[in-house]
Amino acid sequence: MAAEQRRTRVRRLAVGAAAVALATLACGPARGVEAVRAADPRAPAPTPPVAAPTAPAAAVQTPATTAPAGATVPAGAQAAVPAVPAVPAAPAATAAGVAQATAQGVPPAAEPSAVPPAAVPAAPVLTPPVPAPPVGVAAVPTVPPVQVPAFGAFLASDSRGVARMPQLSRWLGGAELRVGHTYLPGEHWSDIEGAPGFLEAWARWRNEKPDRMLVLNVPLQERNEAGVSDDEVRRLLRQGAAGEFDHHFRALAERLVQLKAEDTVLVLGWEMNGTTYTHRCGPDPESWKKYWNRIVATMRSVPGQKFRFDFAPNRGRDAVPWTECYPGDDTVDIMGMDSYDQPSGISFDEQIKEPYGLQAQVDFAKAHGKPISYPEWGLFRNGDNAEYMRRMLAWMDEHKPLYNTLTDYCPHGVWQCSANPRASQVYRSVLFGRADEPTPAPTEPQTPAPTPQPTAPAAPASPKDCSPVDLGSWAEYWLGGKLCVRFDWWSQDG
Repeated sequence: MAAEQRRTRVRRLAVGAAAVALATLACGPARGVEAVRAADPRAPAPTPPVAAPTAPAAAVQTPATTAPAGATVPAGAQAAVPAVPAVPAAPAATAAGVAQATAQGVPPAAEPSAVPPAAVPAAPVLTPPVPAPPVGVAAVPTVPPVQVPAFGAFLASDSRGVARMPQLSRWLGGAELRVGHTYLPGEHWSDIEGAPGFLEAWARWRNEKPDRMLVLNVPLQERNEAGVSDDEVRRLLRQGAAGEFDHHFRALAERLVQLKAEDTVLVLGWEMNGTTYTHRCGPDPESWKKYWNRIVATMRSVPGQKFRFDFAPNRGRDAVPWTECYPGDDTVDIMGMDSYDQPSGISFDEQIKEPYGLQAQVDFAKAHGKPISYPEWGLFRNGDNAEYMRRMLAWMDEHKPLYNTLTDYCPHGVWQCSANPRASQVYRSVLFGRADEPTPAPTEPQTPAPTPQPTAPAAPASPKDCSPVDLGSWAEYWLGGKLCVRFDWWSQDG
């Protein structure tokens, strides 16, 4: 009999719960009925209205309007949250009310201290997620341009040379002249130290773009083109080897660093294997090499310098083999060569194969681990030689010198000299529009990372000693979740 009475009581309780639910829609939740919020830690906790009492965290189930983890919410989107009627305060429970509810088979309301009223959840605030970078797309690094040798031209020693560079670039269809080339005068030591007003324009040009290069030819002696005798040259070289001229080159180094041209390429004592200059090597090669090494050591001792030193003889044997003047790998950074179209009647193949010629330079540089350069090149004894121009440009494209600068005045040039129209046409057609474009580095195929999938919300967790009642989706929609009926008030009844 006791079991039959208990089953009858349970049926009555279920019917009563349904009645309570319907009454809640009109008047608010009845005491003893608790809304359960699904336990989903990813969902933001709702903020209850100010007028409503706050329910425990486990007592309210929020409608499933929060986007699950991994789902994308469009910018500016708002969650559709149903409007919930205002919840009036429930009347206090009385002893008479409890007795009447029990007699009718309705569970009595619990004391306020035991079961607080359900709170109406506020609409959750959805924050649009920050877009993530595309999955599986690798950044494509760039490498320094290496396909096109850096080139320029000598156009004038002073600021006029700087002003003419953009004009030459336009004549070449916008080709980028990355190398500026000038020479320090060699009349006086004050010139070799970098007289104020001479280097400023070149330093500004160099610093306008990070990939530009300034090449500066530096005489090793004053009166550098004065026709000084071999005996006088020998004496001067020995003075230099003993350190008597170090302070002039230290002053030049400090001047370049001050102008922020600390990475200038310095062509010291160019064409030393010839007979033209006072800084020639032939009268005393050993003293010449010691002198070069003292200059390099002096300039490298200046704080902030990043100089590179270019050893640039004439092509061929000239007065003395240039290998006899080579000062050593420790003080030479670049193996250069000045190569004009001379002597008369020589072919380009002979210029390659002659002793101490173009091929010898390339082989020597490779054996010593140095890049090559052509600080001076151009037409000369063979006039308007289009074949020389074509072959020399092809040679440089093949062997990729660190830089090259054409000497652009008559009889050597092609832009400022109108005497060489055929060679000029070749030069312009080959270099027209040429620029150094960064080449994308090859990349390995990337395996796309798996795209996070939306995770289904966790099933609602029912409070202890509470059995959920299925009232249908319509009632649960307006109540904000499932209802459960607490049975612990009669669990002691036998």
